Amino acid sequence: MAIKLSSRQQAQVAYLETLRPKFGRILSVIEQMSDNRADDSVVRGLARLLDEIKGKSAGLSLNAVADTCGLMSTMTRRGGGLQMKVRGLRELLGSLKINYEAAMRSATTPESPTDTD
Repeated sequence: MAIKLSSRQQAQVAYLETLRPKFGRILSVIEQMSDNRADDSVVRGLARLLDEIKGKSAGLSLNAVADTCGLMSTMTRRGGGLQMKVRGLRELLGSLKINYEAAMRSATTPESPTDTD
């Protein structure tokens, strides 16, 4: 028996499947920052990527993912010590992965008929 997902859930799953490879890029930039090899353009690129994920996630009602990406984007832009940024970004990346898994679980679980009022 096939799982019946709403059109909103199908759109969410399709988008969430594109995020997994982006986590690798985010981690790569964070590691470059920790080794002091990332210049400003790389960090700005990370902030743009996080803003893009935030906007698309918010548009698909993936609010936890959007909020976490917004916090990460803010963290990349703020002043302060580099190691403080790296630590915060690592912790938020862990949170982003948890929120991603929860969003994927929610998007792949069929809605009950009472949910679609």
